[in-house]
Amino acid sequence: MFFGIIILALFIILGILIGQNISIPYSSYQYVAVAILACLDSVFGALAASTGKNFKMKIFLSGFFFNALFAIFLVYLGELLNVEIYLAAIIVFGGRILNNFSIIRRDVMDKAHAKRRYFRKKKSSSNTTIKTDIEAEEEKEENII
Repeated sequence: MFFGIIILALFIILGILIGQNISIPYSSYQYVAVAILACLDSVFGALAASTGKNFKMKIFLSGFFFNALFAIFLVYLGELLNVEIYLAAIIVFGGRILNNFSIIRRDVMDKAHAKRRYFRKKKSSSNTTIKTDIEAEEEKEENII
């Protein structure tokens, strides 16, 4: 796990350094924007999959590259047909990014809530004072859930 974080940090730093030295022509902005959104969609999808413990590297890598290439193809096709298809790709990828982000957010909040309940329960078991009615009701609710 720690090794993966180090590799991720190195690639982020490498991407920033390379990105500062590359100038993109104005005519290619749509291609680059849609490709970046496709890649971000894959990254957030991988993070959401890792929260559910079903992350697979092959699926991540194939989605990362093929989604970006397909998105670029859609922009190219849209230019040939004189239709702004890239807007549909932006909307779809944006929606998927937000959906994956909400999955990640829910998982983080659930883990924080479970940790809070664990420490609250640990504190109450070590404390021998009499519980109030509110605390007893909260404990009943926690035991039901």
